[in-house]
Amino acid sequence: MENKQAPVITIDGPAGSGKGTIAAMLAKKLAWQLLDSGAIYRVAAQAALEGNIPLTEAEALVELIQGLEMYFEDGKVWRNNQDVSLAIRTPAAADATSRISALPPVRAALMDRQRAFRQLPGLVADGRDMGTVVFPDAKLKIFLTASPEIRAERRLKQLSEQGIYASIAALIGEIKERDERDSNRPIAPLRPAADALIIDSSQLNPEQVLHLILQHQ
Repeated sequence: MENKQAPVITIDGPAGSGKGTIAAMLAKKLAWQLLDSGAIYRVAAQAALEGNIPLTEAEALVELIQGLEMYFEDGKVWRNNQDVSLAIRTPAAADATSRISALPPVRAALMDRQRAFRQLPGLVADGRDMGTVVFPDAKLKIFLTASPEIRAERRLKQLSEQGIYASIAALIGEIKERDERDSNRPIAPLRPAADALIIDSSQLNPEQVLHLILQHQ
């Protein structure tokens, strides 16, 4: 159950902006709960890919989600007692996540799971619509962004560390296409909350971004 008394800091932004890294650093610094909402969507998307469920079939996707057990532990993501931390970070899973997250029934099915992370002493929530839809009453809303080229370089490094080959040109194209799709979807489009603090991390390291946020905390 969501604890409305627990304060929330949201960090929204596009893929590769560094929001996951910053959210984890901030949660550790404050000793608060951490919600990686993107991982929740990725778990559902990756399960759909494994089950050959069409990404446009909302009813089948909701049924799948209702049968999933997912949790975070020791920096890993678990689905039905299986470590899927790497599987949900592939380009295919990322693309599938963007597609299913545009479906209202899927978003509704995952909403309660996200809000249940709101517990004392507080929550740092990382995603795309944390400050606009999931936690509109958050005490501080951050929108973290970076250029597509910088984000593609970060993604390439991440994939290389996982032993996954990717082309920088292809990654830039995928990022731009995903930004377009996420920003123009009719349900919870990717955009800053009206009262969000916007930070461009293109030329900033994680420690510098964290310092900026803590100045407003």
